[in-house]
Amino acid sequence: MVYYIVYREVYRRFSMRTNVVLNDELVDEAFKYVPTISTKRELIEIALREYVDTRKRRNIKELRGKIQFRDDYNYKVMRK
Repeated sequence: MVYYIVYREVYRRFSMRTNVVLNDELVDEAFKYVPTISTKRELIEIALREYVDTRKRRNIKELRGKIQFRDDYNYKVMRK
């Protein structure tokens, strides 16, 4: 019983099965940029990873100029 609950929770968090309608022209164009990919599933997974990475970088760029470091801060010193 415990094994089933753990499995169900892991499956729910990390694997979602869904059906979507995709623009075939856009999918064909995307395949041109990644010739090593052969399935739509792989293509969509790569696209989602790139989207998330792009958003993370954008959020970091928004912090530019908003973070103040102490004058005596030394990034080379390892802190415990």
